[in-house]
Amino acid sequence: NFCGALYTQRPPHSASAVTRAAARGGRAGDMSIRLRELIRNVRSCKTQADERACIHKECASIRTAFKDENNELRHRNVAKLLFIHMLGYPTHWGQMECLKLIAGSKFLEKRIGYLGLMILLDERQEVLMLVENSLKNDLQSSNQYIAGLACCAIGNISSAEICRDLSPEVEKLMVGSNPFVSKKASLCCIRILRKCPELCDTFLERIGTLLGSRNHAVLLTCLKLMREMCITEPAMIEQLRRHTPTLIAALKNLVLSGYAPEHDVHGIVDPFLQVEILTMLRVLGRGHSETSDQMNDILAQVATNTESAKNAGNAILYECVLTIMAIEVESGLRVLAVNILGRFLINRDNNIRYVALNTLHKVIAQDTQAVQRHRNTIVDCLKDNDSSIRQRALELVYALVNEANVKVLVKELLSYLLACDVEFKDELTQRICTVVEKFSTDKEWHVDTIIQTLSASTSFESEETVCSMIALITSTPELQAYATHKLYAKLADQTNQPVLLQLAVWCVGEYGEMLIGGVPAGVEAEAPDPQTVVELLTSVMRSPVADVTTKEYTINAFVKLTTRFANAPDSLALIHKQLAAYSCSMSLELQQRSVEYSSLLKLDAIRAGVLERMPAFAKKDRQAAAAAAAA
Repeated sequence: NFCGALYTQRPPHSASAVTRAAARGGRAGDMSIRLRELIRNVRSCKTQADERACIHKECASIRTAFKDENNELRHRNVAKLLFIHMLGYPTHWGQMECLKLIAGSKFLEKRIGYLGLMILLDERQEVLMLVENSLKNDLQSSNQYIAGLACCAIGNISSAEICRDLSPEVEKLMVGSNPFVSKKASLCCIRILRKCPELCDTFLERIGTLLGSRNHAVLLTCLKLMREMCITEPAMIEQLRRHTPTLIAALKNLVLSGYAPEHDVHGIVDPFLQVEILTMLRVLGRGHSETSDQMNDILAQVATNTESAKNAGNAILYECVLTIMAIEVESGLRVLAVNILGRFLINRDNNIRYVALNTLHKVIAQDTQAVQRHRNTIVDCLKDNDSSIRQRALELVYALVNEANVKVLVKELLSYLLACDVEFKDELTQRICTVVEKFSTDKEWHVDTIIQTLSASTSFESEETVCSMIALITSTPELQAYATHKLYAKLADQTNQPVLLQLAVWCVGEYGEMLIGGVPAGVEAEAPDPQTVVELLTSVMRSPVADVTTKEYTINAFVKLTTRFANAPDSLALIHKQLAAYSCSMSLELQQRSVEYSSLLKLDAIRAGVLERMPAFAKKDRQAAAAAAAA
């Protein structure tokens, strides 16, 4: 009775609704759910299996609706199909339904149809050729939104054949009176140029018409098209240069115009259009002095009149700097551009500071003196909390180093070396050693700085650094005693640095008589006696941090010292004992050296000549040698 009461109280239109559903070939229970409900159902699934079951059930319902040719709900089913595609499920079986929606007459259906076309299909699928006629009809539609949909579809997934066939219709829309369609058609032409570069000349004639528009969106898309033409066909740059005065006039109007609410962004009139104009001017002015001369005044106005308090203004100034540095302008304008980047360096926004450092590194070769004026600000960036800022500042400091400022900048680099992260220490140490070797004019400062740098990076190993220092010391006789005493002091302090150990042991063996003969100027420590020196080398051989290479250096030093300490019998006896101890070493190299050197010491006739000092030698340029070997 209760059920019967519910049935009798059912609204009169319910029965008619069921009747209409049955007439359409379905049942009341098969009514399609809305996209919103499908999303809600998917989100309510607790497991992956539940989601798959929900999707498979809905896909079956959508397939049934497609088979029943349910035109009223086709757009809804295709919309759900797009959501299912976004979740990663196969939806290729619904592609033809998109074409049916596009062929319809209603905007709602076309909108979903074109969206599905662009998401579910790509230019490689043959089914796309079936939609070409619909695209052509929609391009000729009087409804601007339908024409816009067709342009969007062509601009996203059209093949070369479709681009070639429909380019005349797109060209007509591009120069039409409707700015909404013109901007869509201009963007569509970019796709056409990429697929059919031979059509570049066709669109060249339309550029002047587009640049004459007062609509900012049309101008913006026209500039995008011009840039694409320059990329696709570089020869077009010469023909596009005739539009430079028009671009300069447009930019001047934007810079000098007052408040325009429809284009205002934080007090800046249409920064997007200004940035695009500056980018295009950079393309047109690069390598062409006459065109560059026309831009000098407007670039100066942009650089001086643009407010830098907001990001919109900073974006314009950044593009202005890039344009100034890319074209042929006066030196004063370049200095102005570098000063703008200098102002960026003191900005609180790390993104702006990073961009400034990156740009300064690119332009330093063009105007080194202008960048040098901001050296202190750049060095301060080494103390920033952001590691990316520190890294970019470090690269810039390397580029700034020259013979005049090497001592100041290396001091800052050493301070940074002490505070930087462990993973950067080895790379930074190598860079400092390279900079000091390249620009140092004071040999003693060179030695002291290398020792200080290596002491701060205990794990750094570099055969190249060892060779560089040995080459410096052997070629500079007045430096040999100073370097030997300095390195011996580090050896006496029980240093664990591999490069320092090898350098110190080599110098002690090569210039042992200078070590015990007296103390040069600039060294505070007293000269050691031969016995102390040999005992120190013996401790190096027993040290757990000394690798095989360091021990090889030490055995060489032992045999060299037999001629340097000829008047010290106790020291000679200890040397013979060490050589004998390593004649049974597990290391084949150490064993061979010990045996051969022990035999050499018995040959008094040739020993002195063999153990003479190493002659001065120059460091090999490894890169040049590798290039020569490859050739």
